[in-house]
Amino acid sequence: MMPIEHIPDWEKRIARQDAFWSRAIIDRPVVLAWASRPNPDYPWPAAKTYPALRDRWMDFEHIARHAVASAMNNDFLGDALPAATPNLGPEIFSAFFGCELEFGESTSWSIPNLEDWARVGQIRFSRDNDYFRKIDAFTDVLLAAGKGKFYTGYTDLHPGGDAIVAFRDPLNMNLDMIEAADELKRLLAMIDVVFRELFDYYCDRLQAAGQAITSWPGIVSSKRWWVPSNDFSCMISKKMFDDMFLPGIAEECRHAEASIYHLDGPQALQHLDSLLEIRELNAIQWVYGAGHGRASDWMPVYKKCQAAGKGLQIGLDVGELDFFMENLHPEGLWISLGGVQSREHFATIEKKFLAWR
Repeated sequence: MMPIEHIPDWEKRIARQDAFWSRAIIDRPVVLAWASRPNPDYPWPAAKTYPALRDRWMDFEHIARHAVASAMNNDFLGDALPAATPNLGPEIFSAFFGCELEFGESTSWSIPNLEDWARVGQIRFSRDNDYFRKIDAFTDVLLAAGKGKFYTGYTDLHPGGDAIVAFRDPLNMNLDMIEAADELKRLLAMIDVVFRELFDYYCDRLQAAGQAITSWPGIVSSKRWWVPSNDFSCMISKKMFDDMFLPGIAEECRHAEASIYHLDGPQALQHLDSLLEIRELNAIQWVYGAGHGRASDWMPVYKKCQAAGKGLQIGLDVGELDFFMENLHPEGLWISLGGVQSREHFATIEKKFLAWR
């Protein structure tokens, strides 16, 4: 596997994250923190202007230069490793099936392309699709620029229900759950096949280049891991979710070597019990969202996941650490720690993690 030249213990960091999937501990839980180097000397790329936002998103070379500078000018503490993911927005998977994307400052969104179910035949994936080829090119650029400096990830794929929402838009999709359930299930089955093909394709590409496997959640592992999700689930009942989407999510988990479910927002908590019953699901990433307190306020959710034998990816502040150590077992925790000021500051905190048993 490709070493990171400026991080001597990169292998140990990956080994800890590999152990996370089986809720094992090598010497302490996984913990990551970042801090700016006091006197960074690697040049940042000069700022650029573009005729349109889309052009900025498509300037892969400039994005790669920024990723290199970020890798060289920051301290990656604990188990943190520099990584960059080819990103054209969260609905890129739907764009592979013919959706057009609109680009904003910090995200993109799809233009629905399935106006009625009579035209479902036009929803087809092709490797000649312009967006698929752009992600391939983006990946190539990152792999070349990051060699020895950062790990390249696979893009943010959203198959299943979220893919079809992009084709239909949320209002139509809600009606479809009642009026077009059979059509939905047939389209889901087709999308699931393409997802498995693409997941294997991207993991094969990364591993052939000597890469660890990583993506937007930030986990860096030798395992071919996946992050299933369904943001549309916050709009529907548990019964609808279990019938329409849960089987496909379980199959996604079975297809990967490891998996972590992205559970997004309090309205999605109604589905947690169903998700915890998926035997092949290794962990939960609970995202409570802005305006819903901080990590400490959701301890019952974390305890429920641990009681079901699932790992947890948690983002918390240094000031919350003692509370978490009092309430959770260290096994199966992947913690992103905010509020770390420096390498020296982190060294004092790491002693706590080493004693957490």
